[in-house]
Amino acid sequence: MNNSKIWLSSPHMGGNEQKYVQEAFDSNWVAPLGPNLSYFQDGLTKYLEHGVFVAALSSGTAAIHLGLILLGIKPGDEVICQSFTFSASANPILYLGATPVFIDSEPDTWNLCPIALEQAILDRIAKGRKPKAIIAVHLYGTPFKVDEIKALSKKYGIPILEDSAEALGSSYKGQKCGTFGNFGVLSFNGNKIITTSGGGAIVANTQKLKNKAIFLATQSRDDAPHYEHTEIGYNYRMSNICAAIGRGQMEVLSERVRMRRAMHDFYMSLFVGIQGVTVFETPSEDYFSNYWLTTILIDPEESKGINRESVRMAFEAENIDCRPLWKPMHLQPVFKLYPYYGSNVAENLFKQGLCLPSGSNLTDEERDRITLVVNTIFKG
Repeated sequence: MNNSKIWLSSPHMGGNEQKYVQEAFDSNWVAPLGPNLSYFQDGLTKYLEHGVFVAALSSGTAAIHLGLILLGIKPGDEVICQSFTFSASANPILYLGATPVFIDSEPDTWNLCPIALEQAILDRIAKGRKPKAIIAVHLYGTPFKVDEIKALSKKYGIPILEDSAEALGSSYKGQKCGTFGNFGVLSFNGNKIITTSGGGAIVANTQKLKNKAIFLATQSRDDAPHYEHTEIGYNYRMSNICAAIGRGQMEVLSERVRMRRAMHDFYMSLFVGIQGVTVFETPSEDYFSNYWLTTILIDPEESKGINRESVRMAFEAENIDCRPLWKPMHLQPVFKLYPYYGSNVAENLFKQGLCLPSGSNLTDEERDRITLVVNTIFKG
């Protein structure tokens, strides 16, 4: 049997990406503007619906950074952030000299806990430190509790920066993720459900805010015949070459979502009857997940001592990529001194959870290799 590497989530081209890249070279649009960029942005705007406006950028992290700037975050401000996430959700808070306030997850979606969130807001207000923004993440493609989080945002007058880096193609009550916050964030990193090799996008509610984001992303160049700058700017615009890849990827996005969900169904069937292993799934029909990554929890007390690490190492021995869930930000050395509210939900998820290979381009042979490892571990 072939023993080549099975990756957690590798790029999956659709076929037309190279054609659009060649068009860019043929027309000499090798710059951070051009027809592919316009097509890609328009495609995303149409796909997301809900009257939003999309600006393509160099990364999802850049989109979070610009979103915080557009929300008026200044040095010394406090920004609430989901703890159970990748560090890119939190790093831009520190770029701006602000303070992150980390919040635990709830067990239904693994995302921002509304109870802990309100406790944090009330405590920070009592301390004279009302937070200026909430960064909420749709983790692994599953929407957060949108109704509850938006209700708290409205109640306390705190805007939401919606991190949908992992959730393109997901929706809540029929509305696409990326369109619920004051700003939305998308990522097209090489491991995402579609890719531009690197890249991201900011989703705004008005054309004016989109234009402001583009202004900041192109070094804040004022309208003048010379280079005039009255604000600090950034080099965050996506190139026409990367957008060409994205343009081709948009043509297969719906199919990629279908295939990721099919991988989730594969794992649901694979782990049927295996004691101590739970495949994560959405809590109700209100939540539609792209299942960017399929994830499991392993309870050693129920699985005869088999734990997260023993499973991970077994996969590694067969050259199969398998990783722990995100280590919560409040447990990271770089963030350990910042406030945290909640209990130990995120911490326990990290201790027991694994991400499984979930790419839309996995073959039947590769699924057979995964099946063999699982059966060997749990069934002998």
